[in-house]
Amino acid sequence: MTTRPMNSAEKRAYNQRRHAETRQAHAAERGPQGLAELWWDQARKTARDGAARGDANAWNELAATLMHFCQRYSE
Repeated sequence: MTTRPMNSAEKRAYNQRRHAETRQAHAAERGPQGLAELWWDQARKTARDGAARGDANAWNELAATLMHFCQRYSE
């Protein structure tokens, strides 16, 4: 059975998945701080993507979550 070559969208999606998997593995090696930084990057991307679709709710929810976190761990 032969497989057909990937088109440019499939190749881009494949490369994005590979890159994400590599970043996740490196973040996990760095422990909780690495994972937190990875999630922070993903949260910002999710909020940006939502805003680009006209939904600012993700930014609002992220801001509220961060505010509560900071309040909980402040002196």
